[in-house]
Amino acid sequence: MLSTTQTEPTLLEAARNAARRAYCPYSDFPVGAAVDTDLGRFNGCNIENASYGLAVCAERVALFTAVAAGATRIDHLAVSCLKAGDTDPPGSRMPCGACRQVITEFMSPDATVTVDGAGVWRVADLLPQAFQLESKPFLDRAVELSGSARPA
Repeated sequence: MLSTTQTEPTLLEAARNAARRAYCPYSDFPVGAAVDTDLGRFNGCNIENASYGLAVCAERVALFTAVAAGATRIDHLAVSCLKAGDTDPPGSRMPCGACRQVITEFMSPDATVTVDGAGVWRVADLLPQAFQLESKPFLDRAVELSGSARPA
């Protein structure tokens, strides 16, 4: 776990605000996420469906919104679960496995994820030995556009 940076308190507040817009009539567990990118900040909230498997987590909504807007670099992600209790374990606030896999696809291993009430982690620490193909098209695209080297 890492220490917080100057940008994370405002990013975390954006995630909390996004959670207030969650559509979660089935779980009653609003979650919000916010990402800082090369194009600015993008937010997302969990969106549920009566067919539970079709629900989408806040983290993925924020990441996919950023990618759809044309972002090529996603530096930070913050997640907030508004109804997580003070005595709930940190694990109950963490991104799910599917979100961790998507985070790994779109963020560099050294990018940070802040989880409200739990801490700050590097992407590489959230999903060690993540499933990935040899190429990472999103990160490779960012390298092509910036002319810099891709992180390992």
